[in-house]
Amino acid sequence: MSEGVSFMNLLMVIFGLVTVLAVVGTFQAFKEKNVLGVLFNFGTFAVFGFFTVMTIVNQGFPPSLH
Repeated sequence: MSEGVSFMNLLMVIFGLVTVLAVVGTFQAFKEKNVLGVLFNFGTFAVFGFFTVMTIVNQGFPPSLH
């Protein structure tokens, strides 16, 4: 297996975990009525979630380097 492919696998797992933690943080911020926390957590969820989903859609999981 190529080193680039294993790096992309690890990167997708890390970005996926960041996305999940951003969702959890958003709900906690809603519960605490923290507007700035909701804003930053939702922004993190949107950016990292979009990148993760589109990378998996484009390259598949595990990603293949064409």
